[in-house]
Amino acid sequence: MQSKICKMLDIEFPLLAFSHCRDVVVAVSKAGGMGVFGAVNLPPERLEEELKWIDDHIDGKPYGIDLIVPNKYEGKGKQITTEDIVKAVPEEHKTFANSILASHDIETEETQEVRQGTIQFGRNLSEEGAESTLEVAMKHPIKLIANALGVPPKIMLDLGKKHNVAVAALVGAKEHAIRQVEAGVDILVVAGGEAGGHCGDVSTMVLVPEVYNAIKDIKEDVPILAAGGITTGSQMAAAMTMGADGAWCGSVWLTTSEAETNPVVKEKMLAASSRDTVRSRSRTGKYSRQLRSPWTDAWENDGPEPLPMPLQSLVSEPALRKIDKLSQGGHEGAKQLATYWVGQGVGLMNHSLSAGTVVQNFKEDFAEALERLNNYFD
Repeated sequence: MQSKICKMLDIEFPLLAFSHCRDVVVAVSKAGGMGVFGAVNLPPERLEEELKWIDDHIDGKPYGIDLIVPNKYEGKGKQITTEDIVKAVPEEHKTFANSILASHDIETEETQEVRQGTIQFGRNLSEEGAESTLEVAMKHPIKLIANALGVPPKIMLDLGKKHNVAVAALVGAKEHAIRQVEAGVDILVVAGGEAGGHCGDVSTMVLVPEVYNAIKDIKEDVPILAAGGITTGSQMAAAMTMGADGAWCGSVWLTTSEAETNPVVKEKMLAASSRDTVRSRSRTGKYSRQLRSPWTDAWENDGPEPLPMPLQSLVSEPALRKIDKLSQGGHEGAKQLATYWVGQGVGLMNHSLSAGTVVQNFKEDFAEALERLNNYFD
């Protein structure tokens, strides 16, 4: 396809798949799209293992990695120890999280493993953490680095240029897009409020043309990937008529056969409607869209004000990981509470398919959408 994205990333079809599952990344790249591996939760040594596995299985096809290095978070620019981070979490928030667990017959002890994993997430948010991740990533044949929640740090932009790796940034507002283009990013991922995970509050249908019109006179050659609620090729085609050069999708891969999604949550997603998600700060401290459950309802209705990133994650993640583990063992209370990030497109995700089949369906649906449009001119 003659798309700026296809030319820049050397791919057949301008569909990018964000996933924490290496198998999905490989499958999408092999099918003609491009897998983007979510690396924010991984320490450098684990990231090296995952990228090595991808290299060994992807048959030389292009892939990328995704990081979160926000412009604002609690403690940015300060020398803070692990103990300092843990102590900064108010007892009120931990007590509230424990009360939700207790009301669903779940014990409230935290494990050291879960706590350390959550703290690793906090470390990786910093520019120093990102630098360690980038040092690992640049040893591998990646074609893209994507950053969420702000302008990429200078080292990311510099290393991208040095290694000829495109740097993408996620934006949820026109003003953010302008700042990203002025900073020198190569690709904009324009994510509407329908998106799973961190998102703004403007719909994809409005945001894509708004950003397209805002940046075309600043730097016309910066391609746009539309994101937010996109789970079909016809939606992708619609976004491209509004100025996008392709699509960035995350939620649609969560119900694929390769995905490592908790089977309990996967079943919930397959049964969910587009109204069964909520945009909330209760998971990370920043607004993110996730599957609605009694856990999210409790925070929205009765919970204390969410803490800034990364402190809120120290409250939510130990509990949610425990819920995740127990739900897979059949614990009824945990099954009720189980949730995960997912966008409003979940209402269109009704069958579990292989990632390669999803890509093929995108291609066919895209072609059918173009044919429908062409019929209006016959």
